Amino acid sequence: MERFRERLPYDLRPIGIVALACAAVWSTSIAAGTWKSVRVKPEQRTIRVTGSAKKRIVSDLVSWEATLETRAADRTTAYKQLHEQTDKAIEFLKAQGIKPDEIRPQSATFEEEDDTITDTKVVPGTQVPVTTEKKVFKDFVTRQAITIQSTDIARIEKASREITSLLEQGVSITSDPPQYFYTRLGELKIEMLAAAGKDARARADNILKSAGGASIGKLISADMGIININPANSTQTSEEGNNDTSSLDKDIITIVHTEFELE
Repeated sequence: MERFRERLPYDLRPIGIVALACAAVWSTSIAAGTWKSVRVKPEQRTIRVTGSAKKRIVSDLVSWEATLETRAADRTTAYKQLHEQTDKAIEFLKAQGIKPDEIRPQSATFEEEDDTITDTKVVPGTQVPVTTEKKVFKDFVTRQAITIQSTDIARIEKASREITSLLEQGVSITSDPPQYFYTRLGELKIEMLAAAGKDARARADNILKSAGGASIGKLISADMGIININPANSTQTSEEGNNDTSSLDKDIITIVHTEFELE
């Protein structure tokens, strides 16, 4: 300071000293303000909670398939027999009250079936047996599936149980178990996700009431977990989610992962 004073003209020395002092105070104030703005900002506190919702639903659509099969040494004969048996099956279904537009015959398939003949001989002059196999034609196999889709579930279930009575008429037919679907699943998922989100908030509230010291604030994030559609009363889970088609009555279970701000 003394050196600075010496270099100033005598009449300006007091002004220079005052200006220097003010600059020092101003720079100190800026530094203090900057430090305060960095250190004073509070850290955000959050809580992560998983919510779930479960609801019983009843399928409103059934899909069922029956398969006819014929065998004959001649391909044309096999196809003719298949056509006759398909007509009998369709007439049976109509007699059960199933509507024609619910009956959907699929394309017929043909397969040539062989028999394998095994022959074992001993090589002349040795004791070594040699086995050979030869395929010989057996018959042609024709198959045709009939698919039925309907909202009249009780009627289709009855037909699926009774269609094997065609076996007594010489019709070779097998019946698959009916598959059950819920067609309004898209609308229901929205409802279930909302219910799962509500459950997540209730769980967070209960946790904080037990622990104390904070209350639930605004929702920060939420993402949908897996959706499981299980047979009624089943607790099966899967990383990809289940979609049961074997049961008329089902339980749909949804999961939501949430994060809330704490106040």
